[in-house]
Amino acid sequence: MPHADNLILTLVSGFVLAFAFGMLANRLKLSPLVGYLVAGVVVGPYTIGFVADTELAPQLAEIGVILLMFGVGLHFSLADLMRVRRIAIPGALAQITVATGLGWGMGRLMGMDDLEAVLMGFALSVASTVVLLRALEERKQVKAEVGRIAMGWLIVEDLVIVLALVVLPLLVAGAGEAASVVAMGQSIGWTLMKVAFFVVFMLVVGTRVLPWLLIRIAHTRSRELFTLGVLAIALGIAWLAYQLFHSFALGAFLAGLVLNSSPLGHNAAERSLPLRDAFAVLFFVSVGMLFDPTILLREPLAVLGVLGIVIVGKSIAALGITTLFKLDRATSLTVAAALAQIGEFSFILAALSVSLGGMSQETHDLILAAALLSISLNPFVFAMIDRLGARPKPPANGSPEAIALAKEEAAAPNPATA
Repeated sequence: MPHADNLILTLVSGFVLAFAFGMLANRLKLSPLVGYLVAGVVVGPYTIGFVADTELAPQLAEIGVILLMFGVGLHFSLADLMRVRRIAIPGALAQITVATGLGWGMGRLMGMDDLEAVLMGFALSVASTVVLLRALEERKQVKAEVGRIAMGWLIVEDLVIVLALVVLPLLVAGAGEAASVVAMGQSIGWTLMKVAFFVVFMLVVGTRVLPWLLIRIAHTRSRELFTLGVLAIALGIAWLAYQLFHSFALGAFLAGLVLNSSPLGHNAAERSLPLRDAFAVLFFVSVGMLFDPTILLREPLAVLGVLGIVIVGKSIAALGITTLFKLDRATSLTVAAALAQIGEFSFILAALSVSLGGMSQETHDLILAAALLSISLNPFVFAMIDRLGARPKPPANGSPEAIALAKEEAAAPNPATA
């Protein structure tokens, strides 16, 4: 492949195949993410035929991660989290702990060391926001109480992941160098202090400077300059965070969080959405390129084991936690089903672990296999819980849920006229 064509061919093959397989997945009532992952497998080095640039694709995927975390920050709602904090915060932390423990136990049985086993368990513990939103939208439960609980739960998981992405390089490096607990603790403490300073700086200075800058750009009445300004802010702050503590994710998340509180936050989200979607697709394609599908035949029991943790282990943990908080049966079952999958953040954690040397490619493939299968099976999990009594009831006329649903339907574009 001529070097000058690498970027074009990678983009063309990624977008075209992602569209084709995404449409096929949608027709099969599956998440389009399954199609994007399969598209990556098709152009990856483990299948016959055309192979995309395996060095260029991860760099494009890194931009996808930055814009993905930027979008998380733009849509982060502290108010929504506070409404369900008594359930979402302890529930998410307890579920992450249980799933990480189950993953560690399975990893040790498979011969992994403690660090790799914990990393695998942690990657299996976090659910996909994209998959969850799709499921709630199909069930018209985004604005319902169960939707607020599930989204609050995932907001807590997102915050844990952001911190983990900062601390993870230090943990892996410390374990690899057999550093003392004191030295590792000092290193982590120093990094967290820098993170805290950076967060305070962004919340104090950034909330004044960035909104002012966006307003100045908006006064130019140029859509192109406004879009470029939003992207420059997201990528620039992400790069600054990477220079300080090697984490694009934290900087991008904080950039989105700051712009979310500005008067033009909605416009910023709208302008960045097309590029966020495009590079998010490339991110999933690049993940698929790194997946060796033969692991499904080589290690079927291991694949079933990690899939069992995701679908059965996490669901039982969520059921137990929500039952302790005395939620009704339908809400508990829905939250459990919503968490019975893993996705984009598991990919990010697994890829970072491999690049740092804390996880083998074989374990990485197990996590990807569990993600692909759990996303594919998630609609069937919801169908099963509906039979157990979780089928959503139509909101009563005049209720807040009914009013919110009516507003959503009125605002939604009509596909026939789009």
